[in-house]
Amino acid sequence: MVLNIDRRSLVLGAGLGLGALGLSAGRGLAAEVLGATGFTHNVASGEPGPDAMLLWTRYVPAARDDTVRLEVELALDSSFAKVVAGGVVRTGAYRDWTVKITVDGLRPGTVYWYRFIAPDGSRSPAGRTKTLPVGEVARFGLGVFSCSNLPVGLFNAYGHAAARPDLDLWLHTGDYIYEYGPASIHEGDWAVGRSLQPANEILTIADYRLRYACYRADPELQRLHQAAPMVAFWDDHESANDSWEGGAQNHQPAAEGDWNARRAAAMQVYREWMPVSDEPWKTYPIGALATLYRTESRLLGRTRPADIGAAFKAEDPDAALKAFRDGPWRDPSATMLGSTQESWLAHQLKTNARSSAWQMVGMGTILGRTVMPRDAVDWLRPEVSERKVAGYKNNIRAARLGLPMWMDRWDGYPAARSRLLQAAQAADADLVMLSGDSHNAWAYGLIEDGRPAGVEFAGHSVTSSGAEGDFGADPRRVAEGFMAANPELKWADTSQRGYMMIEVTPQRLTGEWLFLRTIKVRDTSLAGSHRMHVERGRKVFAA
Repeated sequence: MVLNIDRRSLVLGAGLGLGALGLSAGRGLAAEVLGATGFTHNVASGEPGPDAMLLWTRYVPAARDDTVRLEVELALDSSFAKVVAGGVVRTGAYRDWTVKITVDGLRPGTVYWYRFIAPDGSRSPAGRTKTLPVGEVARFGLGVFSCSNLPVGLFNAYGHAAARPDLDLWLHTGDYIYEYGPASIHEGDWAVGRSLQPANEILTIADYRLRYACYRADPELQRLHQAAPMVAFWDDHESANDSWEGGAQNHQPAAEGDWNARRAAAMQVYREWMPVSDEPWKTYPIGALATLYRTESRLLGRTRPADIGAAFKAEDPDAALKAFRDGPWRDPSATMLGSTQESWLAHQLKTNARSSAWQMVGMGTILGRTVMPRDAVDWLRPEVSERKVAGYKNNIRAARLGLPMWMDRWDGYPAARSRLLQAAQAADADLVMLSGDSHNAWAYGLIEDGRPAGVEFAGHSVTSSGAEGDFGADPRRVAEGFMAANPELKWADTSQRGYMMIEVTPQRLTGEWLFLRTIKVRDTSLAGSHRMHVERGRKVFAA
């Protein structure tokens, strides 16, 4: 059976181990989870190529003391009248009964239907996928998502996108799950009918597996994966908030154990439950039209963010901030990607800019420069805590000296940011950054050495709360204030949820931010949208 979350209950896959099932909903739910067998979480596809596709499912046999062997079939029609490709794959409890197989020998730019067959003859739901095109390509559609906090809202963005006929591929730029426990969500922010397991912050392999099982049981997310392939990479919440190679803001070793063990668990389970390969970064050629890049900027090469906090507590904060700005903040050894990936990306841009029109780089966090506007305190709601108000005042003080408001994103690594943009300029690439993380929608014209280096479409969240949680002012006033304070910022929306749609043609790339009417009830209707585009060779947004 394929399990899903509805408004009345949470139903999860089995095979997680009794120790993982400390479920607050009681013994009845635990028994239902432990008793689930068969194809528990639908199907998914990813890592598309012109002639290959990775296919995913999860199958729990009735007897769980052994491995199980599954077959996969691909056909050109949904009735599977003629199977044209396939393979066999093995799984077991050692990988939480998840299944991944890459099938080769496919045709480029072709829609395939696929399904898995169990030893008892039962079949998974059928999924639809599409290989990447080759040669000249007239159009390509890409749906971009980020930041899906399950307890705070329904995944209406996923449902809306899954119903569209004009998108070829999904890109998820991270925060596919959140590691927090239920206690981190304010009671008034919970969406009706949503539940979260396990009922604690996730730390172990068993915890991460149960959390993915919870998310992947959502029917809208299942439909999204069933409709098209996904290119996905983690950001921080797939491990812990504000993570880097050696730790995380939301990891306290004294209480939560060794970071390396937690990081390894997070990485292992992500690779079990997601339709991804184990390659840390990768390119996806879309014929002569574009190249899409999957990057890794959290757990493998990122150095610890520079700590600006001590400067605010100094006897002379302005002097301390200047010293921080001219020293630790500009340190060229600070890196988001690590030197190996930086070199790889620079070489790939140089090579692929000659053979494909657009270079689309998927990134977990935003590159665009952003400082806090000086009147931001005036926008705050009356109920915002004194501690938060003090944080905004500190950010405004730092902004006067050119320092950004977020050290955890590319703004906090200015030398590394310059290296990336200089590599794009040296390649004469039509660079398009596709990023997430901030929960709000932004469009940046990226500048390096006084020259345009490309544009950035930064996506808003599927459900996670944005700046509107603190700002009570009219969102238009907030957006105008941010744009006035930040020359690279060309447009913003700080109040709505949804996803981005990117339409790529040989001479124009268009981005559209789609805003859902609500995330508190199941409703995939739109409240509105905003479109911007860039022309080939211009490297700036069209007026």
